Amino acid sequence: MAAEEEILRASGLTKEFKGFVAVKNVNLSVRRHTIHALIGPNGAGKTTCFNLLTHFLTPTSGRIHFNGRDITGSSPAAIARMGLARSFQISAVFPHLSVRENVRVALQRRLGNSFHFWRSEKILGDLDGRALELIEAVGLTAFAEAQAVDLPYGRKRALEIATTLALEPEMLLLDEPMAGLGQEDIKRIAQLIRTVAKNRTVLMVEHNMSVVADLSDTITVLARGEVLAEGPYATVSKNPLVVEAYVGTGHG
Repeated sequence: MAAEEEILRASGLTKEFKGFVAVKNVNLSVRRHTIHALIGPNGAGKTTCFNLLTHFLTPTSGRIHFNGRDITGSSPAAIARMGLARSFQISAVFPHLSVRENVRVALQRRLGNSFHFWRSEKILGDLDGRALELIEAVGLTAFAEAQAVDLPYGRKRALEIATTLALEPEMLLLDEPMAGLGQEDIKRIAQLIRTVAKNRTVLMVEHNMSVVADLSDTITVLARGEVLAEGPYATVSKNPLVVEAYVGTGHG
């Protein structure tokens, strides 16, 4: 793989919790402008991996490079400013603000200070234009003035993507974007991820195998904290080690 194709690389990533090794010597390489899925049975270490890549957890050992730069030890906020943004670890919206206000707050964060409530109406008005563009991009124009708390669950997911996109990330990490969604919402969010990925890189943890098969260019399979297999879905899904790892987990 040519170095310029690679946007994110983890080398020897390991995380121990009081003697329990949750992630063990994981090597991960994500190519620019691809959708890369991280899958595996429950307890495989997927979310721990995500937490390590964005430094919500500090690795016990190993290094992380983003855009050729060693980001190991950087704060989650600094990593987000570098262009590696994570969505869905919690519902990152303000329930009693409107959709438009939520996106506007996210745009204010991009300016380097979270809450410019004292800013002039002109500046806030300028942000509204961009906020409405993002709202349209995620299909929420009809909900722009609705309070976030009143949104259907799948629309909340779309709002979370909009607030993450407000940070203008080069790479988006999505933690189980389809969790809890019905079939119609899954189709909508899958299409949204495909659209978002046109000029960005996406790394996602996802349990829904039909979504993984449909969206992913490359899949990395984790089991017991180690990489079991990697490649396109057609290859990985036939790998006997992967089939064995999934037997009896309910996610086959």
